[in-house]
Amino acid sequence: MDDKTGDMIDGVFGGPDTFILLFIDIISRIIEIFAVLLIFGSVIRGSVRYFLIQDSHTPDDLRKFTGFRQYLGQWLLLGLELLVAADVIRTVALDLTLERVAGLGLLVLVRTFLSWALVVEMEGRWPWQPAS
Repeated sequence: MDDKTGDMIDGVFGGPDTFILLFIDIISRIIEIFAVLLIFGSVIRGSVRYFLIQDSHTPDDLRKFTGFRQYLGQWLLLGLELLVAADVIRTVALDLTLERVAGLGLLVLVRTFLSWALVVEMEGRWPWQPAS
């Protein structure tokens, strides 16, 4: 490529750094969309399984409801992990400001609290205790 073509490409994309930053932003947004779809899909699938499909193996409504909550909790945790990953990518690569890092830290704290609460609720133990 000659210099004239290289300058033209830089002009179209706003420079090579702008293209990379745009690519990183697109990737983080794709991860966010995937996380939202994952959470939404699990709510739909879990609800259909709980409300519409009669499972003869779990006749007890309380056990069935507990299974529904555990199912949603597991997928919610996975979706939150993906959202945190997207936020880490965006914060580190695109917007490394004190305000953004503080927001990311708060998001990680909330996710950690939710994770602990779900483990306590689903398994009846703290996350650092050995599984029985």
